[in-house]
This record gives sequence, structure tokens and C-alpha cells, in this order.
Amino acid sequence: MSSRMSRRTFLVSAAAVAAAAGPVTGAARAAARTPKVLVIGLDGALLSRIKDADAPNLDALTAAGLTAPSSIYANPLAPTLSGPGWSTIITGVWPDKHNVKDNNFTGARFTQYPDFLTRAETARPALSTYAVASWNPITDTVFSAKVDTRVSTPGAEYDTGTTSRAVARLRDGDPDAVFVHLDNIDHAGHSYGAASPQYLDAIHGADAQVGQIVAAVKARPTYSAEDWLIMVTADHGHTDTGGHGGSTLQERQTFLIATGPTLAPGSVRYDVKMPDVAASALAHLGIAIDPAWDLDGRPVQQPAPDDFDTLRGVLRSRADETGIPAGVLGFTHTPPAGWSVDNSAMGGAGVTEWRGWTFTTDEFWTQAQRDQNRECNVRARNVFAVADGDEWYDKALTGSFDSTLVSPAYPVTGAGTAVLTYTTHYRQEAPQKGEVLVSYDDGTPVTVRTYTADVPSRTETVTLQVPAGATSARVRFRYTGGNNWFWVIDGVRIGGS
Repeated sequence: MSSRMSRRTFLVSAAAVAAAAGPVTGAARAAARTPKVLVIGLDGALLSRIKDADAPNLDALTAAGLTAPSSIYANPLAPTLSGPGWSTIITGVWPDKHNVKDNNFTGARFTQYPDFLTRAETARPALSTYAVASWNPITDTVFSAKVDTRVSTPGAEYDTGTTSRAVARLRDGDPDAVFVHLDNIDHAGHSYGAASPQYLDAIHGADAQVGQIVAAVKARPTYSAEDWLIMVTADHGHTDTGGHGGSTLQERQTFLIATGPTLAPGSVRYDVKMPDVAASALAHLGIAIDPAWDLDGRPVQQPAPDDFDTLRGVLRSRADETGIPAGVLGFTHTPPAGWSVDNSAMGGAGVTEWRGWTFTTDEFWTQAQRDQNRECNVRARNVFAVADGDEWYDKALTGSFDSTLVSPAYPVTGAGTAVLTYTTHYRQEAPQKGEVLVSYDDGTPVTVRTYTADVPSRTETVTLQVPAGATSARVRFRYTGGNNWFWVIDGVRIGGS
């Protein structure tokens, strides 16, 4: 036990999936096959330790598909506990929406943000859904009674019983979507720490159970007519000495290993986040994701990289930030093609990494200084832009922070409207200010939004009134301040209204 607390077969062709859920990358399916989903949760598993362990089945899944390391939140959004973690994975939204802050689930908003199996059942009641867990709150609380079968494995049986039940359902039944939760890796982490041989042994044992479950899928007599998306993930990491709940990067670690016909074998991506599991499952089942659901996840089958993500290959290691491990490649001042940074009014010297707008990653930026809300920048993905006056000020400097991030010129239609969209995370301390300015055909920039109060991680939309005759719009993000806080920008685009 962890310390945390008769149906109709639905056939969906690749074309039908694309029509329902948007474009799907990868090879087209040769013929219509039944889409099915298997999600396996490995509680408290660290991807780095899976790579160190004897884990041939997980290694085989990694070689056959996608591996995506990622990170999660910390307080004040939520601690790195299983309640918030599994709720995020299963609902497809972050804790500020599902409102699970601990393992008691007090105030959970599962009616507004239900689990992905419930959404599948609501959209297509004929689907067969199944969930089995070694940690009972997952199947007792997170998954709703609308799921066809929810099984909480008795404690004495633990992961052995969870595995045997999952294998039996896959062998003897015909489920369309299956969720399986295994707990023993987390148990070993609490008892011995993530740096221990016992933790590696627990990964080895879980790997064998994953192998049994995947083998049961492949042994199905109808397997050749089925289209399986298999995803393996974790709710949080562990410290070397054992435990989680805090804000260290190791506790905030999670990952996705996924195999399916649209996912390239041996591929690695950095744009995948925890809520994507639910969205990916729904998209694979051919269920259109309604914008009214307000999901934070997006299907892994539909990658949407932005300009900043092209910089991952040029990121460099630390310069002045001694608290960041030397081997972490995570910052550059070189903007992507079409972008620029105007530092003509920027003060001199200061911490090199943060002099003016910087392009960075969660792994790098959050290790500059923990527990100052940087860990709550959950909606930015992969590489993002940061103006961080607080960190810049930690070394001798002159002047103040005044830097402007300038976008490429986006095409617009004159005398109409356009929509500026971007992800932001802003923490305020006066006299700091953030300004969003737009210029048309490189004319005088006009302020369209100002930040002088905290804005938690979210996606912003600004409707622009395009002047008659204008053919392009350029966006500027200007941050001014001193020894104050920070501003994050990501996913910038201008589209039609």
C-alpha cells in the first residue's frame, strides 16, 4: 500500500479519426481497425531510473514508439502527491481546474472535469471501459461510476492482483479503453529511496508486469484487426533518499512512453505534458475534443511545435547560475528565425543567463531558484521565453531591466479582426510591468494588454481590430522592472477571428 493515500464494436478508420479529432501524423492505416487504448500508470517511477534498471519490456516500448520526459507543478499549485498527479493524468487538466490538492480529494471538480473513461462513455455508451488500481482512490474516487468496470485491488494482492485482473480482462473480454495502476515502485521509493537497488528491483518487477499486460494485448485473437495506443506514465518522481511532495526537479519528474501507428519508433519529444494522456486516449478513440471541456491536454498524435521549440538544439549550459547542474543545457539568447530581442534600454552586466529575454526550459529555469512559483509555469511547453528580473539582479549590474521580445510579422487582413494567442505566466512586484504591443505594417506599436498583477499560467487571447489596408501585424512583449519577479511567454500566434 502506498503512503498516499454485450456491446457494439465501434470501427473507426484513419479518416474517421482525423475528421473527429484533427490531423493525425504518421502512416495511414491500411484498413479499418478497431481503435483501443491501454494506459499503464507506474506510481512514483523515474524515467532516469527505468533506463538504469533491468526493464526489457519498457525498453521495448521505448524502442517501438515515443518517449517524452516532462515535469509537473509544485506548491502553491499543488504538491507532488499522487492525488493531484493521477487526477491530472486521468482528467486531462491541471490542478487549478480539477482542484485536487492532496490525497483527500476535498473540493475535487470531477463533475466539471471528469476522467477520460467517463468522457468516452458519455460520447459513445457502447464503448467498453475498464479501470483497475492498486491504490484504491483512483478507482473509488477519480474514475466515476459511469465507467463500466472499476476494480480496487485488495491490499493483500497488491500489484500481482492488479496485473492478473488486467490480463484476464484483456484476454477474456473485449475492452476498448483500459487503465491499469501499479504501485510498488512508489512503495520502494518511500521505503528505500530512488537511488537504492530496491527501487531498481521494483522497476524490474513492474516491468515484468507491464510485459504480461502488453503480451495479453498482443495475444488477443482479434489483435490484427485492432489499433492499439499503449501509454505508460507516472504521477510524480522521488528523491534519492525517498519521498515526494516537494519542489525538487526529481520529485517533479514524469514521462510518457507511447506506442501506436502514428508515433515514430525511437522518437523523443519535449513538448508533451501530463494532461496529454487523457486527450490522446480520446483522440485515438475517435472522440472529438470539445473546446467547452477546457482540457489542458492535447493529443500526442497531433504535435504543435512553436518557433521557440526550434531552439532546443542550440541551448547551452549555465554561465553564472551555479545552482543549476553543469550538464543541463537550457538557455540561449539567440532568438528563433524571424524573432528578435531589443535590449537597447537594458541595464548592464547582472546574471548572464537572464540579461534580457531568454529562451529556456523548465528543467533549467526552475533550478535557478525553487519555491518562487516558477514550478507553476505548467502551460508553457518545451522551450519558452522568460524575462526574469529577480534572477538577473543576483549579480552586480547597472541600470534596470528593460527588454522587448519582438515577433515576426504575421499576415492579417485589413479592416477585419485577428486573434492574438499566447501562453503566459506572470508574477508581479512593483515597479515591474509587462506590456503587449502590436504594430501594423511596422507602424507605431500600440499597447493591447498590460500586466501589473499576478497572472497564473494560462492561455491568453486578444482580439485585434486590424486597420484598413494593413497586411501584417508584429507583436512586442516589453518587460520593465528591477529586482522584481518574472514573465513567461510561449506559443505565440495570430490567426483569424
